[in-house]
Amino acid sequence: MTDHTEPKTPDRRLSDIVRDVKISAADRTDVVVDMRDADRARLELLAQELEPVIADIDPSDDRFDFGLSTGLQPRLWVDAVAHVHMGHDRRVYRFVRDTRLGRKVVSDTADMAATADAVARYIAERVIERERILAGDFEAMRERGEAGDSASGTEQAGHAGSGSASGGAARHADSPRPAEKPAAAGEPVRSAEAGSSAKSQPETIAPKRESSGGGFALGVSWFILGCVAGAAALVGAFWDRLSALMS
Repeated sequence: MTDHTEPKTPDRRLSDIVRDVKISAADRTDVVVDMRDADRARLELLAQELEPVIADIDPSDDRFDFGLSTGLQPRLWVDAVAHVHMGHDRRVYRFVRDTRLGRKVVSDTADMAATADAVARYIAERVIERERILAGDFEAMRERGEAGDSASGTEQAGHAGSGSASGGAARHADSPRPAEKPAAAGEPVRSAEAGSSAKSQPETIAPKRESSGGGFALGVSWFILGCVAGAAALVGAFWDRLSALMS
């Protein structure tokens, strides 16, 4: 005899499947949360390692902003462009800096002390950079001040030279002129002759211009004579026709 019984199939219920999926997601979330908390704890230890360096920074230097940000990937911020975060294996400290050419990895090591040294060196470089900028501004201001002082000194020297020149000219004007030498006995006096010749010359009187009214009257008279002559010529030329019309 053959057995015709059907094999039993497992009971599949959607509620049980949903419950299994939720449990798996909760387990993964717990793992992610645990990893995030572990990353945050490591970064907090690094921040404690850097506390002496942070305490030595000048309070007036507002470029540094140390803080631990929470999120999917915790980060220890040094300033606006540099931070430390944990690597993919959750054991490596990765110190990166954002530049115009992209992200640059400054330090990538599992040693917390080495990472703290790299961050401290970066802070020192930024402090020196700020001091150089301030020193350059001070040097530029000093050079501008020296240039202004030299220009004012040159201007004062020019005023003094012009004053001495004007004083010398005034003294020269005030000094008595040397007396003119008397003319010799046989020499004629030129100035006297020039004066006598100027007096002997008769004064020339400019001729008066004719008034414009006489010219206008002369023109009108010539115009009237021309009109009379033209009328007489016309009468002589057409006299036959005029006599025929009159008769």
